[in-house]
Amino acid sequence: MAKRESTFTNMVVTLFLVTLIAAGALGFVYDFTKGPIEIAKIEAKNKAIRSVLPEFDEIINEFKVATTPGNDSLEFYPAYKNGNLVGMAIKTYTKKGFSGFISIMAGINAAGNISGYKVLEHAETPGLGSKMDLWFKNPEKPNQLVLGKSPETTKFEVSKDGGDIDAITASTITSRAFLDALTRAYNSYLENKVEPNKTAYAVSK
Repeated sequence: MAKRESTFTNMVVTLFLVTLIAAGALGFVYDFTKGPIEIAKIEAKNKAIRSVLPEFDEIINEFKVATTPGNDSLEFYPAYKNGNLVGMAIKTYTKKGFSGFISIMAGINAAGNISGYKVLEHAETPGLGSKMDLWFKNPEKPNQLVLGKSPETTKFEVSKDGGDIDAITASTITSRAFLDALTRAYNSYLENKVEPNKTAYAVSK
C-alpha cells in the first residue's frame, strides 16, 4: 500500500481535528468542575465570614458598594443573632501591596470595632507579607493588634508614618496596604448602615 504523501492540506486537517478534540475535552472538564469549584468558593467565603464575626444565626441582605468608577467594590454581609445585628463582614481590598492586590475579609462588630480579619488573597513576599495573617491579631503584642480597635479612635497607619500600629518587621509596604484595606472597609461601613429585614441568606456551617 502506497504511503500517503504529506501535504499542507493533510497537515491543516490533522491540526484542526486535534484542536477540535482538545477543545471538546477542555469544555467537558470545565463543565464537570464548574459546580464543585463554585461550591468550594461559597464554602470558603462562608468560613471566612464566620471567622471574623461574633457568633450569629444568619446573614440578611448581603450587598455590594462600588468604590471607584471602575469595577472595584466592597461586599457587605450583615450578621444577625436572634434578630439583632451583631456585626458586619466586609470583603475589602487594597492595591497598595508590595506586589499589588490584597483581598481581606474584615469583621466589624456592633460596637464598631474590628472583630476579626482573614487574608483571602495576596502575592506578597513569602515569609514576610504572608505574616499579616497573624501579625495584627496577636493579643500579646498590643501595638500590633487591630482586633477590638476602631479607626475612629486608633490611627490605622504604621507607627513609622505617625500611626498607632507597628508594621510587620521588614515589611512596611505590606503593612501599610493591610491597614489601607481595613480603613477602606471601615469608612464604607460608616456610610452604609443597614436595618434588619425579613430576607435572609443562610450561611453554611
